[in-house]
Amino acid sequence: MNPSPKDSAAWLHVAISELLSETGFTLREVDAIAVTEGPGSYTGLRVGMATAKGLCYILERPLIGVNTLLTMAYAALACGNEADLLCPMIDARRMEVFTAVFDRDLNTLLTPTNIILNELSFNELLQNRKTVFFGNGSAKFRDITTYKHASFADIEMTAEAMAPLSYKRLLERNFTNLAYSEPFYGKDFHSTAH
Repeated sequence: MNPSPKDSAAWLHVAISELLSETGFTLREVDAIAVTEGPGSYTGLRVGMATAKGLCYILERPLIGVNTLLTMAYAALACGNEADLLCPMIDARRMEVFTAVFDRDLNTLLTPTNIILNELSFNELLQNRKTVFFGNGSAKFRDITTYKHASFADIEMTAEAMAPLSYKRLLERNFTNLAYSEPFYGKDFHSTAH
């Protein structure tokens, strides 16, 4: 993962080149290009999607887009977390997060969305089911929740967690439309520039 999201454009192409060098593969040997489609950092999503689409066009390979929150949920399962429900959260500033809720089979119970957290958030889900909250936005909810079924974990999403989800879509030939695909931001982008 990129240690400095603001430098995504400079970092990504170097990282791809290094990965190919380390593994001995060439770009012509790949069957498809997978990318997280968001939500996440506006710049990171734009750079990632543009790079993936460009490679797909040049190599004549299909594009596979995977939701970032789903990838985070898969990472939680891979860590051996035993909660009934998985709730990844990405910080969206102030008390807002990008979030979703998945069961242990990765079925979506709350569609990926952005919400402003309060003490009653997830009230219906947390009545009877153990739910683990994780991601860089989960500390906000930890500070305000009193639900006994809520737990919090430090789970990091990596490309390794994305690989099985991407491979499943490759086998199913579940590809993203190359011409019309765009990142899922979760909310409108607003610049502070005047």
